Amino acid sequence: MNPPARSWFKREGMALLTDFYELTMMAGHLKEGRADRKVCFEYFFRSLPPHSGFAVAAGLEPFLDYLENLQFHRDDIEYLRSLDTFDEEFLEYLEAFRPTCTVRAVPEGALVFPHEPIVQVEGSIFEAQLLETALLNMFNFQTLIATKAARICLAANGEPVLEFGLRRAHGPDGGLSGSRAAYIGGCTNTSNVLAGKVYGIPVAGTHAHSWVMSFPSELDAFRAFVRHYPENAILLVDTYDTVRSGVPNAIKIFQELKERGVTARPSIRLDSGDLAKLSKIAHGMLLDAGFEDPLIVASNDLDEDLIADLKRQGARINAWGVGTHLITSHDSPALNGVYKLVSLHENGEWLARIKISSNPEKATDPCRKTLVRYYSEGGHPLGDVLYRRGEAWKPSGDIHARGRAHPRLAATLQGTARGEELLQPVFEGGWRVSESPPIERIRKRAAHEIGSMHEEFLRLRNPEVYRVLLSEEVANEKARLFENPRPEYS
Repeated sequence: MNPPARSWFKREGMALLTDFYELTMMAGHLKEGRADRKVCFEYFFRSLPPHSGFAVAAGLEPFLDYLENLQFHRDDIEYLRSLDTFDEEFLEYLEAFRPTCTVRAVPEGALVFPHEPIVQVEGSIFEAQLLETALLNMFNFQTLIATKAARICLAANGEPVLEFGLRRAHGPDGGLSGSRAAYIGGCTNTSNVLAGKVYGIPVAGTHAHSWVMSFPSELDAFRAFVRHYPENAILLVDTYDTVRSGVPNAIKIFQELKERGVTARPSIRLDSGDLAKLSKIAHGMLLDAGFEDPLIVASNDLDEDLIADLKRQGARINAWGVGTHLITSHDSPALNGVYKLVSLHENGEWLARIKISSNPEKATDPCRKTLVRYYSEGGHPLGDVLYRRGEAWKPSGDIHARGRAHPRLAATLQGTARGEELLQPVFEGGWRVSESPPIERIRKRAAHEIGSMHEEFLRLRNPEVYRVLLSEEVANEKARLFENPRPEYS
């Protein structure tokens, strides 16, 4: 079997995955003689999904695959020509275009927080503008779904969470990208077979009610299913009557398997009704029949809150199939990630840029930045500080910084044991400059980072707010630009 491909975005023809206004701006920059002006853009999000204390960064590998394969093909150029908007100089420029920017990014699977740069793109304004939409598309969605999956897995408290969302996903790529992100966030399996092929995610599934309904009896249906899959059959027991029919028939099948010497774990799935009550009854029936460690999988519009509530009720469920609420992030269907210009190169130096807003929280943080995370002696993250690129940062001890919204306000991270720089080079001169980690390693990083957080940041309701601060240099520049945001050149 061939190893799984890294990404769906390795295929050609993705150059037009952009908003039309990106192309009109690019054409305008070319006409103005500004296409090669060097800039730095940063991707960040302004707020976490409701009730979340963290987000799980996801989308980097697909974006790098897209970037490595990015070029405008002849049919792309012909389509743009047919719009009768762009001149031939621009179209020829596009046809010759290849990515040469430098990209720095936080590793996939890392925990990230509002207002800190997750991706930094440095290159010509022509190229940086082109990348905006695709970058936002890939990072916003996958980070959102990885974060939702992580919350659901926290609620499941170590029990397997199976991602069953493909049929409710927002189109084929929403299903594929969502399965990838859900696995990074902690799900153990997916029902999405294409995601299994493309990304190497373990696939799993049971059978539908239609399987049971298509046989003369429920017992016949179960018997036929285990005839073909004796070692890993999970029987769906709620087609007719869970307690009077489904579970008793499943027990008969498991007893027959036991008599034949098949040692498979007795496994059932509940997909409707009072899951807490039915799981307790089913568990008791299976125990009475001599099956000490049954697997009871629950599905039916589950999310982290319902899973937590079922656990509070003492439900005897030990695996969770989650679909719609995960793959669509039902309670918060979009991450408010943005891509903003933070610095522009002019006359041999980098000039900071800021977007001013009447709401100080929405003002951007200027300068090309470095992101440093500080940890306690026990390895717990204490807070992050945004430093100006090239600014010296203290590796441990009390870290004196400033507030984001109010850059004159002093803040301190006390007693740090070490700092780690998170933004690392990943792409330069048209090629990756870092290894492409397997998805298992990305998933393990997310699990490790979630496990290292203090519990107050992991609560499903009212989590503690993680601190993201500015260094003195960035804070002073932000305060100066608050007072005079106009460019320094004419």
